Amino acid sequence: MGAIQVKDVPDEVREILTVEAKRSGKSLQAYLLTLLEREARFVRNREIVEQTPLPGANLSMDEIVMAVRAARGDEASDAHGESGVV
Repeated sequence: MGAIQVKDVPDEVREILTVEAKRSGKSLQAYLLTLLEREARFVRNREIVEQTPLPGANLSMDEIVMAVRAARGDEASDAHGESGVV
């Protein structure tokens, strides 16, 4: 395993992290490792989400508006919000 050293950590930040480590029943080293591992998982999750195509991502704004209105039961309105009813 590698090592990471962080310099110039403000005293207030170090104190907050130390208090949180104690609350978690961990040493500062173990607590910081937990934070780093969690952050690394978030990065991987974000990469997976960015690679996953979203359903409907290729719809135009008019198509989205019509789909929302259809879901609301307002199918008589066109994409510009104008009702066909006079």
